[in-house]
Amino acid sequence: MIHVLHSRATPEQMQQMTEALGIYLKLAVDVEAQILAGGGDLHSECEEVLLEQGSSQSNIWGANWYPRKQTLDYESLINIRARDHNRSMEVQNSLIREKIQKIVHNLLGDVPWQ
Repeated sequence: MIHVLHSRATPEQMQQMTEALGIYLKLAVDVEAQILAGGGDLHSECEEVLLEQGSSQSNIWGANWYPRKQTLDYESLINIRARDHNRSMEVQNSLIREKIQKIVHNLLGDVPWQ
């Protein structure tokens, strides 16, 4: 199940978002609106939900959250965007990475999930 989070996730939301992949969840993070969509099988599913809610494509970046370890990686196919100077699956801009990290930790950090 995909949830769009504007505020801290509840344990129930975290459980539902991790149902698809078990030990981690795929995210699309809007770095300007400071929200994220998490869950599902693909980053593009999360991205689509944010786009439907009015987010701008250039503000959305993909990442993966590992709740057990409280770690994050910045790899996703949705991050390959030459027009935004990102030619890799990994977010290359350190300022964008910092924004993603802050948003994810604020919304998902230390939320019980099992």
